[in-house]
Amino acid sequence: MRLEEKLDRVLTRAQELEARLSSPDGFASDDFRRLSKELAELTPVVDTVGELRRTRAELAEARALADEGDAEMRALAEEEAAAIEARLPGLERAVMLHLLPRDEADARNAILEVRAGTGGDEAALFATELFAMYQRYAQLHGWRFEVLEVSENEIGGYKEAIATVTGHSVFARMKFESGVHRVQRVPVTEAQGRIHTSAATVAVLPEAEEVDIIINDSDLRIDVFRSSGAGGQHVNTTDSAVRITHLPTGVVVSQQDEKSQHKNRAKAMKILRARLFDLERSRRDTERAADRKSQVGSGDRSERIRTYNFPQGRVTDHRINLTLYKIDKVMTGEALDEIVDALIAEDEAERLATLT
Repeated sequence: MRLEEKLDRVLTRAQELEARLSSPDGFASDDFRRLSKELAELTPVVDTVGELRRTRAELAEARALADEGDAEMRALAEEEAAAIEARLPGLERAVMLHLLPRDEADARNAILEVRAGTGGDEAALFATELFAMYQRYAQLHGWRFEVLEVSENEIGGYKEAIATVTGHSVFARMKFESGVHRVQRVPVTEAQGRIHTSAATVAVLPEAEEVDIIINDSDLRIDVFRSSGAGGQHVNTTDSAVRITHLPTGVVVSQQDEKSQHKNRAKAMKILRARLFDLERSRRDTERAADRKSQVGSGDRSERIRTYNFPQGRVTDHRINLTLYKIDKVMTGEALDEIVDALIAEDEAERLATLT
């Protein structure tokens, strides 16, 4: 289908929705909400298409004026035509971006999971720093960052840390962080000053609602046990810790941060629901595009996506070959948006290339 035909269909659909919503005939509240949401999503597209077509009409008028009249009038018309023409590529790109299929999870909150990978204690310390980086990044965006689970080693490094991040379009910006993050530096435990390479894995999952994933009680095995590990005055005092196993998939989630067994179970179910939702999304994505090779936006956690080289003060994202020599600002979350914006732009460019 030609682009102009697609634009006409969008405009026609918006007009149909407006007519239905303004109709005196009543309909179910669920239908009203659904249609209102669809119209709200189409409105920015309609506005941008309208601006694009008005700009094209203005350009045609300016060019017509440039072909007639005296020399002074032609010069003014040509200058105006050039200015209008310069605006067109931006408007056309904006329209194309609106037409791209949306990731239904982009507007969701996220479950963030950071785990130490290869590298022992140094990997755990790096995982701690990554978790803190995302916490500060969330604060800079005005998002809420709630720690769900932290498992520490003997020197205070994180073997595993899980949090929920709540706010506007959280998953849209954080989904590109999924993958293996590699660090190169001299560990604090290294006496001879040698540079070591360690790694931590990051998983960013869209938070699932109960309506997204139906979990049958019969599919769950729930074990309760006494909390153990560093931290928490209630350790080894009551059977408050909860381990939930989803039998059909084998996914296991444990929670022991709260003193209340009920609260631990609720947190564990939130994480379980997000992991199952992510599994379903991955299955559908694989079916839809089994041959897509790009790492950008794929969330492939088996791939090294980024290297943090402290001696050289640089951070390199290998998916887009972007290097920033401002590792301190990246680790405080201040410069992380420079990487995220570049990843989003690359992803959009690749998807635009497939839009016909």
